[in-house]
Amino acid sequence: MKTAFTNSELDRIVEMAWEDRTPFEAILFQFGLPEKEVIRLMRSMLKTTSFKRWRKRVNSGVSQKHLKKRNAEITRFRCSRQRTISGNKISKR
Repeated sequence: MKTAFTNSELDRIVEMAWEDRTPFEAILFQFGLPEKEVIRLMRSMLKTTSFKRWRKRVNSGVSQKHLKKRNAEITRFRCSRQRTISGNKISKR
């Protein structure tokens, strides 16, 4: 497991953790960070209220953060209408 991440990697991990369609397994695969470490990172990076809101959403059933809870019909990690992300900046319309 990698212990030191660049600022852009940390931003991307937080962004992936916020996305409902991105499972924890995708973060583990891309960054080598297991779910417990993602939670620890989010706790340190977010304000307390934002962290509580995120945890509530992840555990509510709305989020599809766990592959076991995910509908088998969903085979992608992002919305088909989402624009490409380059340099950690979302492309403008």
